[in-house]
Amino acid sequence: MVYVFLADGFEETEALAPVDILRRAGAEVLTVGVTGRTVTSSHRIPVTADITKDEIKLDDELELVMLPGGMPGANNLEADETVQSAIDFCAANDRYVAAICAAPKILGHKGLLRGRKATCFPGFEADLEGAELTGELAVTDGRFITGKGAGAALAFGFALVTALFGEDKAAKVAANMQCR
Repeated sequence: MVYVFLADGFEETEALAPVDILRRAGAEVLTVGVTGRTVTSSHRIPVTADITKDEIKLDDELELVMLPGGMPGANNLEADETVQSAIDFCAANDRYVAAICAAPKILGHKGLLRGRKATCFPGFEADLEGAELTGELAVTDGRFITGKGAGAALAFGFALVTALFGEDKAAKVAANMQCR
């Protein structure tokens, strides 16, 4: 199971492009409305989440949580106790945690990127406390996957597929999408 948390002010490309790629790869993905069932993106696009935060289960089925950026979406995610609990569960249970754009700051503030390679939207580097910043579109270091921004959403999505299913599956999905 993959949970993609959506809070008001999220960047829709960073959320929905990876959801699309993951579903094409066969992942079970649920979008999770943090601020309600209908969540409004940073560009005022309403999106209906599959479930609300009250419906998530932190159990053995959970493989990855994903945090899209966008402002104030990333701040709204960081302020939410359910999102924080999901991150903590994944970190404690060797599950993947992925964040793109401004959202890697959430992982940085928790000290989860210390000593790891990571990337983020320019201007948030100081929030990635102790990380080795690469500037790449998408970076995987252990169980942490970070992405640079909306333009990196496809590379980030393929990094998620690679983590869950391997490079061959990611290459096949990319070829089917005419990305490679």
